[in-house]
Amino acid sequence: MAEIIRLKAPGSVEQLELATVDLTPPGRGEVQLRQTAIGVNFIDIYQRMGLYALPPEAVPGVEAVGVVAALGEDVMGLKVGDRVAYAGAPVGAYASERNLPAWRCIKLPDAVADEAVAAIFVKGITAHMLLDRVFPVGRGTTVLVHSAAGGLGQLLTRWASARGAEVVGTVGSQTKAEIARDAGARHVIIGRNADFASAVADITGGRGVDVAYDGIGGTNLQRTLGCVRPFGVVASIGQSGGPIPSIDVNDLGPRRSLMLARPSVMAYVNDTADYRHAAERVIAALTDGILRIAGNAYRLRDAARAQADLEAGRTTGALYLVP
Repeated sequence: MAEIIRLKAPGSVEQLELATVDLTPPGRGEVQLRQTAIGVNFIDIYQRMGLYALPPEAVPGVEAVGVVAALGEDVMGLKVGDRVAYAGAPVGAYASERNLPAWRCIKLPDAVADEAVAAIFVKGITAHMLLDRVFPVGRGTTVLVHSAAGGLGQLLTRWASARGAEVVGTVGSQTKAEIARDAGARHVIIGRNADFASAVADITGGRGVDVAYDGIGGTNLQRTLGCVRPFGVVASIGQSGGPIPSIDVNDLGPRRSLMLARPSVMAYVNDTADYRHAAERVIAALTDGILRIAGNAYRLRDAARAQADLEAGRTTGALYLVP
């Protein structure tokens, strides 16, 4: 019997319930995993709320680490006992055991702990997408990272800094400012209602940053447009602070000459080549100490509390579930 967290209907965390199910043997091209650590992400919250539709009584979750317990037919390159991580569809990671397409599985080196991988895997792949595909970040690049003390924010800050970029971070408190600085932010703007556009102008001598990452949404996105230089990029990657507003194309140009990106990590990991390349880069960066983040562990049965804490901003770093 496998323990799962099931979504009864779209809505609040009260719609998440613990259940047990019989797990069928893995099908052709599938593996069965005994999961050891399960990542918790804002995308899980968006799924729970119905922003990203799931079928009735679906199991949420898009990433986990585990051990291969059984192989279906025609599975090559994996064996029982292998430690693996995965990210992407099909959803269903909030479970003690599950079946999964074998091609999703990324073998893990002995040097990295299950919990460390679960804390960063999807967020790390998202950071790779943003720093490589959306806008190539390297030495001489200036970036703006909102919520720089959060899970994705810390990873973006660390990886961009390691590439030689100058990072400007925004945070909501002095405590979170220290976390952002420790991650490598050179400049930190403090306060939920701070005039960060003016602060960015002062920091950059009026030029603006090359690229800005906004996972807050709401009114924050419109304000972020004023932080980016002409021909720079604003990447809208979430809506923890409210729905993404409609953007008038005239807000982007021609005077500002901005590019607005709305990239999806789920689309990124649906391409096999992109997925494997990004996953390997994330694991290498974790092994080398470039990517690291404090993890907050919750029991699988406490998934509702984990989501509530993440949604309310009561945590820093990353959250993961332990079956």
